[in-house]
Amino acid sequence: MKDLYNNIKTVASIPNAARTATATGTAVDRAGYMSAMVVVHTGTMTDGTHTLTIEESDDNSTWSSVPAGSLQGTPPALGASDDDKVVEIGYLGGKRYIRAKSTVSGSPATGGIYDALVVLGDPRNAPVVRP
Repeated sequence: MKDLYNNIKTVASIPNAARTATATGTAVDRAGYMSAMVVVHTGTMTDGTHTLTIEESDDNSTWSSVPAGSLQGTPPALGASDDDKVVEIGYLGGKRYIRAKSTVSGSPATGGIYDALVVLGDPRNAPVVRP
């Protein structure tokens, strides 16, 4: 039987919170993993537009948006009709660090609740070490 628990690791990039302003996620180091996916999960979305992008870096200092050709799926623009939604975006690029970024527009009063997690997979050494 295949075992997922020992072959993936999930790291928060944008922590779960109510968002009314742009949020740049924490960098996730892909060292030791050959694949990655960003998972966005929304709670209650009330107003504003929350446009997600995935950024990449070789050095955890200089960041750029991941080109569409290096993504599987499309980062969403979330709004009031996107309550309790899960979006998965695969990363095909070769940079060591990735992070999620949410750009908020429309001057929301209460915004939206969501988070962005990075799932690292295909470890070079398994099982995955957990804290």
